[in-house]
Order: sequence, then structure tokens, then C-alpha cells
Amino acid sequence: MSLTGLFLCSFLIVHLIGNLQLFYNDQGKAFNEYAYFMTHFTPIKIVSYLLYTSIVIHAIYALVLTIHNKKARPVGYAVYRGSANSSWNSRNMGILGTVLLVFIVTHMSQFWWKFHNDQVPYIEYRTDLNTNKTTATELVAGEFTDYMEYVDNGVAITKARDLYKQVAFTFKEWYWVALYVVSMAALSFHLIHGFKSAFQTLGWDHKKYAPIIRFVGIWFFGVAIPIGFAAMPVYFYLSN
Repeated sequence: MSLTGLFLCSFLIVHLIGNLQLFYNDQGKAFNEYAYFMTHFTPIKIVSYLLYTSIVIHAIYALVLTIHNKKARPVGYAVYRGSANSSWNSRNMGILGTVLLVFIVTHMSQFWWKFHNDQVPYIEYRTDLNTNKTTATELVAGEFTDYMEYVDNGVAITKARDLYKQVAFTFKEWYWVALYVVSMAALSFHLIHGFKSAFQTLGWDHKKYAPIIRFVGIWFFGVAIPIGFAAMPVYFYLSN
């Protein structure tokens, strides 16, 4: 649980950095180039399979631990004082994890699946190398099927799958935005407890480093990263 959890935390950092390109005012060019790189660069593809495996292992192991804990104490405490000795998120990691698992499946079906199964539109960017001005034109279905970059008569041309447009289209609907924001709130509570607990489980909880781990877990993984992800659907919804 600890090792897969920390690996998933590292993935969140990389994923957020890449997704921040959605905010560029370039008609989606930087983000679409990033999407192609992440799905075609061999080392990244290998890491992505490790990511999928880690998600499955993390979820299965959480279920196994929950079952073992239930079997270890089939009868509840006569007087429950859990709230005095533990935080709300530590007592509800299973619920938070379930919300996140539903979110991951939904997220991948909306973007990852459609991108890999040719269900997103295509776009052509033409950048005048003299003026550095870029124009974008949607390509007709069947006219183009892969990524291309070349220069023709002083114009840099990029043809790509327009995942940016798929993102903008999805977040026109308030319910998708609400799902993402709620899921990021769940992610926040999950990471605040999980990040610190991972280091404790691994024995890396020396009093000298505990305050640093707690600070990073709360303010970076618990606040900054979830807000960064939640800002994207809100931005697109308000921009429509």
C-alpha cells in the first residue's frame, strides 16, 4: 500500500505539470503535443503500465486489509472513541478510495480510452515562422490518422489528435465539473492521511523529518495538487 501509494503520488506531480498546459492560450497546441508525447514515448509508455498496475494493486490491497481488519474484530467496541484518537479521513480511507476509483475509471473512459480508440477530433496548426502567428483548423474525419510535424514554405505545420477539444467539450456540462471537483476533494483528504501514513509504515517517521513530511502531505499533496486539478474543469466550464 505504501510503495504503490507513493508511486501514485509521484505520478500526480507529473500529470499535473502536463495538464497545466491546458491553460496556455494557444488553442490547445501545447497540450495536444504533450498528449502525443505521453502516449508514444517508449519509456513513458512503460511507466504508464506500471501506473495501471499500481492502481489495481493499491485498490486490491486496500480491500484485503479492510477484510482482514473486519475479521480481526468482528464485534465493534462497546464504547467507540475513534473520533478522539484518529482523524475523519483516516477512518474513511475506504470511502475516499472508492470515490477515487470511480473517478479514475470515469476519467480514463472519457479521455484515455477515446484518445487511444480514435474517438477524438483532429486538428492542424499552422505557424508562420516569420510572424510566429498560429492558426488552427479542424481536420475532416478520415483525412488524417496520426501525428505529423513539418515545415512548408516558412510555415511550421503540426497535425494532431485534438484531445484539448475533447476536454473542453466534456467540461461544458456542470455535472462532469461537479464530479471532478468532488473527486479532488476526496483526493485531498485521501492524500493528507495516506502520504504521512506511507512514511510511517515504511519506518521513515523520524521526529527530525516528521514535520517536513506532514507539511508536504498537507499543503502540497493535500491542498496544492487537488486544487490544481480541480481548477481545470472549473476553468473550462466558466470559459464556455
